[in-house]
Amino acid sequence: MPTKHNQQAIILFDGVCLLCSGAVQFILRNDPKGVFHFATLQSETGQMLLQKHHLPSDQLSTIVLIEGARAYARSSAALRIARRLRGAWPLAYAAIIIPAPIRNLGYSFVARNRYRWFGKTEHCMLPKPEHKGRFLD
Repeated sequence: MPTKHNQQAIILFDGVCLLCSGAVQFILRNDPKGVFHFATLQSETGQMLLQKHHLPSDQLSTIVLIEGARAYARSSAALRIARRLRGAWPLAYAAIIIPAPIRNLGYSFVARNRYRWFGKTEHCMLPKPEHKGRFLD
């Protein structure tokens, strides 16, 4: 039986955001155990998971992490992802002690400006063949 720490998790991300796609590539490189699976917020799978977890389906400016029956968004999702990556990234989870409304100020600032700073694509990213099985849509 998998422990809570090694169970698979699903990350929902904005599929046309270049920053978000870059973050997914970074996670893939730093998740050698294959804990994380992915779906775009825009996809049928992403929309179904948002609905299942009672999250707004029209809000594409956030990252969502689904672990078991729980869903986390924004900075809480990012920190929970970081704690399961290799290297020093789990140390970032210490920031969870900062109240979410304060953490989310910085997150929201980047989210509002991500297209301007990093760009946008017309198509969702295509995973490399070795990662295809980790994408749900």
